[in-house]
Amino acid sequence: MKHTLAGFAAFAALSLCHAPVLAQEAAVDAVQEEATTLDDIVVLARRSGAPMWTVTRGDSTLILVGAIGRIPRDVTWRPDDLEAAAARSNLILTPQVGQASVSDILRVIWRARTIGQMPRGTTTATYLSPADQARLETIMAGERNQGWRTKSLLFLSFDLMKDKAGYGQGREGEDAVDVIRRAARRARIETRPVGTVRGDEIVDSLITAPQPTHLPCAEAAIAAAEYGPTAGRDRAEDWRALRVADVVASPIDRALSVCWPWADPEIGSQLHQQWAAAIETAMIAPGVTMGVAPIRLLAEDGGVLDGLEARGFEVVGPAWK
Repeated sequence: MKHTLAGFAAFAALSLCHAPVLAQEAAVDAVQEEATTLDDIVVLARRSGAPMWTVTRGDSTLILVGAIGRIPRDVTWRPDDLEAAAARSNLILTPQVGQASVSDILRVIWRARTIGQMPRGTTTATYLSPADQARLETIMAGERNQGWRTKSLLFLSFDLMKDKAGYGQGREGEDAVDVIRRAARRARIETRPVGTVRGDEIVDSLITAPQPTHLPCAEAAIAAAEYGPTAGRDRAEDWRALRVADVVASPIDRALSVCWPWADPEIGSQLHQQWAAAIETAMIAPGVTMGVAPIRLLAEDGGVLDGLEARGFEVVGPAWK
């Protein structure tokens, strides 16, 4: 359990939307080898197959790439084209990074029982409604190990998404965040994470959140598990086919949107606000800025794309609702 918690803490504290521990230290004095028009960049990015939108105001152009994680390796797309487009941008915006210390990770390990297990004397039936508990019993009917009954609702939810809904099972391919970061590093493009989240804030939210706060996450994860083991693959296929609304409405994305850390009232709000501020700044910066963000954050009701459209900007790209 302690090894599992350490890995989970490292993932959560250091990789919000699969971002690495530290923002890449890209050199800002690189010179493009040849002039590239905006049209060239857009054509390359669109050809990759990743959902993307462009917004232009004066001499400022923002390209927003909607990313998902855990893409199965055999769901093919054209990352080389996205990498080429990113390498011709003036600035790259990437997801938030977590600033966690060794003491933060040790706190998680020290509080392993609190985070990973139900309070003593309680089970999933203590918190779930009788109807949801019955659905969970059906899903877990073939499990020989009954430890899931006393696992924390948060950990159980992620297990359901992985083991029953196929989210992150098997070999994974590159996602848009990986590709764009690599392009920026190779081309020496200035790269900025849109913000940071302190490790102690992440750990505090893990330790102090009572089980009932994770009920929406558990209910959504049960629905994803009921969908079946193709849920993760179907979501990736919809992403590749630019069926953006279907991705956002997928059982996996529905669960992620109501699970920690995005559903945490303080951390989730901070993540949204940081993206909003970064995009506002990009819209007044000259040149081409490429931002790669969770597709849900961009395309959800009231999300970034809705906000840009409401302000009168022309958002060019696939339909998102």
